[in-house]
Amino acid sequence: MTIDALNAVCPYYTMYPLSFPISVLNKNGRKGDWVLDPFCGRGTTNFAARMLRMPSCGIDSSPVAAAVARAKLVYATPARVVACAKSILQQKGSPRMPSGEFWELAYHPETLADICRLRETLVTSASSATRVLLRAIILGALHGPRPKGRPSYFSNQAPRTFAPKPRYAAKFWRDRGLLPTKINVLDVIADRAARCLSDRPPDVDGHIILDDSRRAEVFRDIPPPAWVVTSPPYYGMRTYLPDQWLRLWFLGGPDRVVYEQPESQLEHTSADHFAQQMAMVWANVLQLASERTRMVVRFGGIHDRDVEPMDILRTSLRSSGWRITTARAAPDAETGRRQVRQFQSFPKKGVTEYDVYCCPS
Repeated sequence: MTIDALNAVCPYYTMYPLSFPISVLNKNGRKGDWVLDPFCGRGTTNFAARMLRMPSCGIDSSPVAAAVARAKLVYATPARVVACAKSILQQKGSPRMPSGEFWELAYHPETLADICRLRETLVTSASSATRVLLRAIILGALHGPRPKGRPSYFSNQAPRTFAPKPRYAAKFWRDRGLLPTKINVLDVIADRAARCLSDRPPDVDGHIILDDSRRAEVFRDIPPPAWVVTSPPYYGMRTYLPDQWLRLWFLGGPDRVVYEQPESQLEHTSADHFAQQMAMVWANVLQLASERTRMVVRFGGIHDRDVEPMDILRTSLRSSGWRITTARAAPDAETGRRQVRQFQSFPKKGVTEYDVYCCPS
């Protein structure tokens, strides 16, 4: 399994390693089995299913997650993606650009103009495979470190997995005298397209739904899955959307951080309430399941919540009609990118994550 560059099209800090769904599906699944991920995030499970020629469906309430995941299920040549970007950038007229200190320090004005021109077109129309891929490539290049060699991101010095908060970022850049340099946006897109699309993954049926998986009607037209492989948000982690605010902006959102949690996100008011919400999702999945359906859930926790993560998961599964058959510590959780790590330079040792295998009761 070597064609995995497309899976890295956009860094996303809550991703689990591709090896997790690959190992589950490769060992137990069969070609043609439908795979479901009701918390699909950036689509790692869906990409793994595609590589194994298994059709899949993913659901996520984050526009950023859905946009990135959709790119994992389509294909266009690098030349077509670059030609599409070039065509958009050659359009006449001045795009509407955000203003303020953050934007002046984050991007060179000519670079920001190109980004905004691409944004205006892709917010309006991004249904073709070429535009789905172009959008994901741009999302991955919006912010990141400034290398010594050829640029690979559009921004001034920044993290690549989450967007810096405007006030902190502006102070960081001012204190260090870091000014944004002019970036050839088309060159960065071309380099990334060549890297992500040099090999063509198998053509397999699959789709991503941008919605709230607690809603039963979301599952209405999904084929019965043989496998459900997923990792829900961990209790206490509520910053998914604020931490992706720049990518949300590119997808049509506001040009500022919005901290209010939308109704589509799981609520974290208490561990019991969180378990009840997860149980709603598991119950929806169960309505699609057959006797042979198996579900594998990777779950863990964060240090600032005084609660045992496995107690939350057990409660949610038991009350929704699923029976745990096996639970074991995730072998790659400490070395892979974990939800619990997030952005700390020197993170604490992670709370143990578990892979929990379930079947209908």
